[in-house]
Amino acid sequence: MTSHRVASHRMTSRRMANQRSPKPLADPERPVERVVTAALVVAVLAGLGWICGMVYTVAQWPL
Repeated sequence: MTSHRVASHRMTSRRMANQRSPKPLADPERPVERVVTAALVVAVLAGLGWICGMVYTVAQWPL
């Protein structure tokens, strides 16, 4: 029964040692993420502009 406790303790220690803190999202060494984020923001703004344009067009449509 003692060996079971030791083995269990070893597994817990190994599991705790393997846990690492997550890397920050905007790491200066990875500029690709910034480019992708900027592209997504531009795409969302373009989509909102398109939707507003369609609403304006429909609102001004002569009935």
